[in-house]
Amino acid sequence: MATDCEAWLNANPLDADDLSDSFLSGEEENGIITKNIKNEINGNWISAPNSIHEARLKAKAKRRLRKTSSRDSGRGDSFSENGDPSRGTNGTVPPTSPKSKLLDRKSRAGKGRGLPKKGGAGGKGVWGPPGEVYDLEEVDVKDPNYDEAQENCVYETVVPPLEEGAFEKTLTPIVQEYFEHGDTNEVAELLGELNLGSMSSGVPMLAVSLALEAKASHRELTSRLLTDLCGRVLSRSDVESSFDKLLRELPDLVLDTPGAPQLVGQFIARAVKDQILSKSYLDGYKGRVDCVHARAALDRAAVLLKMGMGGLRIDNLWGTGGGQRPVTQLVREMTLLLKEYLLSGDNKEAERCLRELEVPHFHHEFVYEAIVMVLESKGEKTFKMVLQLLKFLWVSSIITVDQMRRGYERVYMDIAEINIDVPRAYFILEQFVDKSFSAGFICEKLRDLCPSRGRKRFVSEGDGGRFKLESY
Repeated sequence: MATDCEAWLNANPLDADDLSDSFLSGEEENGIITKNIKNEINGNWISAPNSIHEARLKAKAKRRLRKTSSRDSGRGDSFSENGDPSRGTNGTVPPTSPKSKLLDRKSRAGKGRGLPKKGGAGGKGVWGPPGEVYDLEEVDVKDPNYDEAQENCVYETVVPPLEEGAFEKTLTPIVQEYFEHGDTNEVAELLGELNLGSMSSGVPMLAVSLALEAKASHRELTSRLLTDLCGRVLSRSDVESSFDKLLRELPDLVLDTPGAPQLVGQFIARAVKDQILSKSYLDGYKGRVDCVHARAALDRAAVLLKMGMGGLRIDNLWGTGGGQRPVTQLVREMTLLLKEYLLSGDNKEAERCLRELEVPHFHHEFVYEAIVMVLESKGEKTFKMVLQLLKFLWVSSIITVDQMRRGYERVYMDIAEINIDVPRAYFILEQFVDKSFSAGFICEKLRDLCPSRGRKRFVSEGDGGRFKLESY
């Protein structure tokens, strides 16, 4: 094969023009092709001597020609008046910078005018440049879908009326959540979004029915809720019809809540005091009630209203429950509870009163006050009764481990100040802590944390060198 190439190159020597980097014209290209065809016979090259070097130069010239033509193909030659492409002085196209091609933002598809999208304010979710105000779209009268009757229509969101089957399922979570946060405005907003229709009279009945099985603080919240909803979501006629239903269904409510008649009577008295029920509401039932439970409820309401005229505060009928009470009031009530227990000695009554306070997070104050009362007492009766009460509350799980520990730790921290008024406070505290550990409602670690003051030893001729433990 090398012999054939050498023979062909010897027969076709390269000219100087063939080695130039300039473009070949159409005639020159045709000439080369013709030469190649003439020097090839039956697919075999005519051999020529000394042609290896010339063959390499020929191949290099062809590669340079292909490279130059492919580089200039996308530059777009400009044409002269006679239609020939304009070239430089040497017949070549004036070179252009490759950077201009990379930075050119014009469309290569040949569409558009090359302007930026959306006037330079393009991007996802962008409607146009900032500050641009869109006018209302005018109605096209010639639109085939144009309807003259819909030109001045006002569109509103219509909420379908609440069905009777879904009423209780929808309102029960709202009332139960209200018992946790106590915000009447939130309940009013949620009820305003519902289309209660004729079912609005069932709201007070549902709230009172849930409050009968709840705590005293929840009943107080229910009375406040009815007062705030009346005039905004409910009317006075809705409240009256709701209490009428409650009186009729008292025989069924008594099965679940035995004290329902008295509680409903208190709700009625509170509603009359808050002026969401008329004062003549009770007069309308005189001589017309056959149910024993309804009569008991109305009698209870009448007695409370009569006592209210004599100075009873009906607005505080249910009391203020839980954390809504001031701390000073809670401390005062716990002190009164302990004093009443020391007089009566009834553990169950003390437990009930502590439950009704509804402050399990504040029971450490009860433990603290009980121990301080022991330190300030003079006899052993208070010592034994308080120890017995704390053990009873521990066994019944009213006071938790954390609350018991915090109560003892608070006494440990304040023992130095207590000792100023009670000189024997350290000695009494050590005895009480030892007895508490023996009773099993404090741990060994808490017992070891009990502070002790260094005892002085008084020695005289008659005591034989013994320690006087009670002398400080």
